[in-house]
Amino acid sequence: MECRTFEITLISANNLEKLTWLLRMKVYATISICGATEVQRRTPTDRHGGSNPAWNFTARYNLNEQMVQHFNTMLVVKLFSRRRLACDLYVGEVHTSLKELFDVAAAACGSAVLTLPVQIGSANSQGAVRFSYRFGESVSIDKMLLAESLAGWSQC
Repeated sequence: MECRTFEITLISANNLEKLTWLLRMKVYATISICGATEVQRRTPTDRHGGSNPAWNFTARYNLNEQMVQHFNTMLVVKLFSRRRLACDLYVGEVHTSLKELFDVAAAACGSAVLTLPVQIGSANSQGAVRFSYRFGESVSIDKMLLAESLAGWSQC
């Protein structure tokens, strides 16, 4: 089985649509890969940036090579504005295919920095998300060797 690591760093967002007029927005983001069994990751809330939050938050995923090469495996970054007494407000999201990200990174020596527009549904919203990412080398994992090592580990 071929596997590859994927590391993404959410750097910042800029010019997000201001959803609250009286209070400053406190924005956080969730990162997930549709099709991966791993849980989504959440950035810390930026309490000072308002509609221009900065996180510099890094998340790492271990992905099956087939997921990386399939156009339907999507990276989804959802933005929310934190509220104290009510439900958090949905600001928008960025989604792109891992295959497209992999192709861009392969042309740029394995890593890249992108800025993608924030969307609400199928329409572009105001603002953009900036992130960097890189793919690790493809590693072959023998299923039998993996099963043996896990069995030995659980007996200790």
